[in-house]
Amino acid sequence: MNDFALWPVLAGTAAFFAVGALWYGVIFRQLWQRAAGLRNSQLQTGNMALIFALTFAFEMLIAMVLWHLVARTDPPAFVVMMMAVGFAVGVMIPAIGINYLYLRKSGMLFLIDAGHFLFGMAAMGGVFVWFRG
Repeated sequence: MNDFALWPVLAGTAAFFAVGALWYGVIFRQLWQRAAGLRNSQLQTGNMALIFALTFAFEMLIAMVLWHLVARTDPPAFVVMMMAVGFAVGVMIPAIGINYLYLRKSGMLFLIDAGHFLFGMAAMGGVFVWFRG
């Protein structure tokens, strides 16, 4: 298996991005907005094309790292899922937790964002399992 494969990385990135769109755009939209302390007018500002493009690029970097790890170790499917979810639980969620402590962000915002990372990484792991299947 190649250390880098474009299609699984793009599909894993798209899965993570789709989870984010549902998470913040549908499921937790109003609760997240309140927890983040953002007004409707604030959400209307900024270059949304750039924000979405950079989000996709960062998520693609995550996908590349995870795919590389999967490709180098060739684990069974359940281990791929453990790696994806474990990366969220062991690295990403604690990292935002540390930042939110110093930024004095609410526990609700932390839970919403942590859930996004958890489910986004699970979706990415599922896509990687499917591609390796």
